[in-house]
Amino acid sequence: MRIYALAVYLFLYIPIGIIALFSFNSGRAASQFTGFSVQWYGKALSNRFVVEAFQTSFAVALASAALATVFGTMAALALQSVKGRVRVAFDALIYIAVMVPGIVIGIATLIALVTVFDWLNPLLAAIWPVAEATPQLSLGYGSLIAAHGLFTMALVIIIVRARVAGMDRSLIEASADLGATPFGTFRQVTLPQIAPAILAGFLLAFTFSFDDFIIAFFVAGSKTTLPIYIFSSIRRGVTPEVNAIGTMVLTISLCLLITAQAILQGGRKPTKN
Repeated sequence: MRIYALAVYLFLYIPIGIIALFSFNSGRAASQFTGFSVQWYGKALSNRFVVEAFQTSFAVALASAALATVFGTMAALALQSVKGRVRVAFDALIYIAVMVPGIVIGIATLIALVTVFDWLNPLLAAIWPVAEATPQLSLGYGSLIAAHGLFTMALVIIIVRARVAGMDRSLIEASADLGATPFGTFRQVTLPQIAPAILAGFLLAFTFSFDDFIIAFFVAGSKTTLPIYIFSSIRRGVTPEVNAIGTMVLTISLCLLITAQAILQGGRKPTKN
């Protein structure tokens, strides 16, 4: 079993290691290592299109993760009071949102947004006072943030609910018995207990949004995220610059995932009296 597990991990991570290795290649060939150099990192960071794509991905991931964290935390707290078949139905919907393939979510979101835009744009044109200045709803930042926010909200709900289920309910009851308002109980008792899970959910939501290609490919419109830029570059041929971009994205993602895991593990440690 150990040999089998080792073979699986090698199969998964050796290609990633090769990409990281060839990102330091001094030559232009992506498959022939001719020497060590960091020149491709400098070229990638000085590439205007790479910087713009990174800024788009960062802005979308930050906004969608913030929305997913706020609404996901609210949903997780609300679902604690739901029981019976209704609870089972909501649980199924949450896990389905995680398990559904990204291409299905992307196509469904695209169809839904285009349908809504086709219905709202004529309405805006009819009621807008200045016809020449009528806004037109279209795919772009808004559609990216909405699609990623809805997708990653399921992750936040799962993480926060696990923390809510394991927290000490007696503290909440004691706070209510002592005359604290519901908001005061949440701010002083509930929030400090679930804060590690909220932060971990935010980091995971940010990572999934930042790395997403499939959903973004359908709803980005004229905007180009970093994964979309990498895909477009690969179609013209793999270069050490693409390897450098992929390595930087991988490093950022791993750092965020490790941080989220550390926060969750730290939040689960029992406190000593």
